[in-house]
Amino acid sequence: MDAHGSQNFKPASAAAQALGWVDDQTRALSPPLHTATTYLRDPDNQYRSGRAYIRADNPAYDQAEALLTHLEHGAGAMLFSSGMAAATSVFMALKPGDHVVAPKVMYWGLRNWLQSFATSWGLKVDLVDTTDSATLARATQPGKTKLVWIETPANPTWVITDIATAATIAHQAGARLAVDSTVATPVLTQPIALGADLVMHAATKYLNGHSDVLAGALIAARDDEFWQRVKAIRHDMGAVAGSFEAWLLLRGMRTLFVRVRAACDGAERIAGHFEGHPAIAAVLFPGLPAAQGHAIAARQMSGGFGGMLSLRVRGGEAAAIAVAARVRLWKRATSLGGVESLIEHRASVEGAGSPAPVDMLRLSVGLEDPGDLIADLEQALAAG
Repeated sequence: MDAHGSQNFKPASAAAQALGWVDDQTRALSPPLHTATTYLRDPDNQYRSGRAYIRADNPAYDQAEALLTHLEHGAGAMLFSSGMAAATSVFMALKPGDHVVAPKVMYWGLRNWLQSFATSWGLKVDLVDTTDSATLARATQPGKTKLVWIETPANPTWVITDIATAATIAHQAGARLAVDSTVATPVLTQPIALGADLVMHAATKYLNGHSDVLAGALIAARDDEFWQRVKAIRHDMGAVAGSFEAWLLLRGMRTLFVRVRAACDGAERIAGHFEGHPAIAAVLFPGLPAAQGHAIAARQMSGGFGGMLSLRVRGGEAAAIAVAARVRLWKRATSLGGVESLIEHRASVEGAGSPAPVDMLRLSVGLEDPGDLIADLEQALAAG
């Protein structure tokens, strides 16, 4: 396999070999780490190498961006310094006065940014229940709405929005659809194939998968004027990932498919075990047949329902926090998508206005033995 013939292989093969890239000079299978910040001009003052300065022309991005473009079936990809940098760049490519629609249930950092900075900057923001297509359609205003942003599965309750329906609604109104696909990853869902215009990943999470990189990514369906505006924002604001981060991200993506599949299997097993458990009021996981949006998830997610789930603990907030305090194998920490399993009481982390129920614990299933993870939760619940 090589970079030019990778389209003939399945996505897992393309990811494992990073599109089959081999260094021409050394024949190395892993790319070198480029740390240069500036590049030599030709004698006539031109840049025929195509590179002038690291903020726009970092060769450390080449393989990671090419792999993301391939996996998401896009026209181009960009790495950013964080998921927030990637997401906010999309909104900042709009103009003051533009109307945007976003979910009520979504990553809290971006929701807070939309309700504070974006609103004060001049965007008109409506947060709605995007899982309800009628509600989404009513909120999307033809000629006024410029962007519909959805997240599916949505953090932290893992509700599902129909991507294809959202794309139709957005496009009929003359708007673009952007999808935060951090939890689904390209392993399970390809939003562009379902009609999305932009896909965002908090690459810190599953794409990297080892809790040691801060990065974000955007993938575009088309290289159009709006994509060029986003590219200019990344350059002008310096929202770029470091060379080492890009190198580590590519390394992480080589194991993306095996990690995500293992996390999906573990999450499904844990969700099934605790469904109907006497100490658990509800299990929030789109893979359960009774879950909100399960049929939609089954249609737009292939090979699993993600490695995230949440448990609502009987006894309320105090009981939930106590369970998190008693775990031994699960780690009490923010973030998700790493090889280690994490547990967190989201309502107290997010604070006032959080959509997270106070009795809810968010679980990111890693690569430990699922039986051990279940047993650890069982002892934490029983100890109460």
